[in-house]
Amino acid sequence: MKPLQALALLLLLLPAAPSLQAKAKKPDVLPAVFNQAQYVYVQAVDGDEFDPRLYPEDRQAIANVESALRDWKRYTLTLRSEDADLIIVVRKGRLAEANVGVQVSTGSQRAPASKAPGSGGPGVGVGAGGEVGPPDDLFEVYMPNPSGIVGAPLWMRTLADGLNGSKPPLFEQLKNAVEHDYPTQPKKP
Repeated sequence: MKPLQALALLLLLLPAAPSLQAKAKKPDVLPAVFNQAQYVYVQAVDGDEFDPRLYPEDRQAIANVESALRDWKRYTLTLRSEDADLIIVVRKGRLAEANVGVQVSTGSQRAPASKAPGSGGPGVGVGAGGEVGPPDDLFEVYMPNPSGIVGAPLWMRTLADGLNGSKPPLFEQLKNAVEHDYPTQPKKP
C-alpha cells in the first residue's frame, strides 16, 4: 500500500475510532430523592405493623429496619405514609405459610326472623389461607404518590436472612449506597 493511501485511510478511520472503543458503563447512581428525602415510612408487603393479620416475622422486620433508621439519623420516621418522602416495604422470606382458623358465633340475643345462612344466628365457621413466596427477604424503597400509597419503585434487593438483627444486611446495603452517592455534609461550626 502506498504511503499516501495509508494516510488517507487513517484519516478516514480516525473520527470513528472513539465510537469503536467500548463505552464506559455509567455507574448506578441512586435517584436524587434519596438525598432530598427527610421522612420515611416502613411497612410490610401485607400492610403496616399494626395490621393484626401481619405475620410476626414481617412485624419484626419492620421493627429491625425502623431501629436501624433511628440509629442512622439521616431520615426521620413518620407514622403515616402520607407524610413520607420514601416508603420502605419489607417482607421476610418464606417458601410456604398456612393459617387455619375457627370462628364460633353465639348469634344475637333475639331469635332471627329467618334461619337463612348468614342471618346472624349461632354458628361455627372454619377458614384457611396460605401464602407462597420467595425464600429470601425482600427490601424495597418506593416514592409515594400524593395519597401516600407506594408509587414508583426506586431500589430493591433480596437476600437470605437480609432483615435479621438490629442492623439488617439489606438495610446496610441501602445505607452504603446512599452514603456513597450522597455523602452527608459535615456541619459547619
